Amino acid sequence: MATQVEGVQFYIWGIDQAAYGPIELPTLVNWIKDERVLADTWIFTSRDLAWRKATDFPELQMFFRRKATGAAVASPGSIQAGSLRRVKILASLSDAQLERLAQVMELQRVKQWSMVVKQGDPGDSMYLILEGELRARMVAAGKETILSTLGAGEFFGDMSLFDQGPRSADVVANMDSTLLKLTATTFENLAKESPDLAAPFLMSTVKTLAARIRADNKRLKDSVKFNSAAGN
Repeated sequence: MATQVEGVQFYIWGIDQAAYGPIELPTLVNWIKDERVLADTWIFTSRDLAWRKATDFPELQMFFRRKATGAAVASPGSIQAGSLRRVKILASLSDAQLERLAQVMELQRVKQWSMVVKQGDPGDSMYLILEGELRARMVAAGKETILSTLGAGEFFGDMSLFDQGPRSADVVANMDSTLLKLTATTFENLAKESPDLAAPFLMSTVKTLAARIRADNKRLKDSVKFNSAAGN
């Protein structure tokens, strides 16, 4: 088996729509064990010059079979630090920082159609999405308005880390999803005890929020221009 992949280089398609690599087989296996590479992750090789899903590679199938049967799987509720790299705002953190962060976050698995947060309820937690898809919505007069759709690698509820105010919208799971929950109390303790970890986490969150605000402002500006042109 080793001779068949000797010298082969692998490129991994990440959830942020970017390719990572080249890496060799031992590194790829470690990424699978850390859950940075999943069964449906797309992989490109210098051998085949084509993209295929991870489970389509004979040399990798044994590792996914082990996970399916329960071998080398973490105990319920535990978090492997490598899986945190699926979240975009954590991409700049070191392995050691991810290990520490994994120790203070709560893993939650939610079923399709479950309501994770409800509009008007007091907020005390931020959520990071590892797997699945959710929608932020508002309901008025029985009519649902979808504000945004959130997928793996994104987050929501971030303002609750700072003001614990009422939730501004419902967040409902469109499919079975896996989330990481960070409470306001936990983050406050993290800021006091581990500022070297809390600071880069906060900076990455703020940068993402700033990008969202700029995008919203651009959409509003474009909408005003369109309406003005239509009125003329």
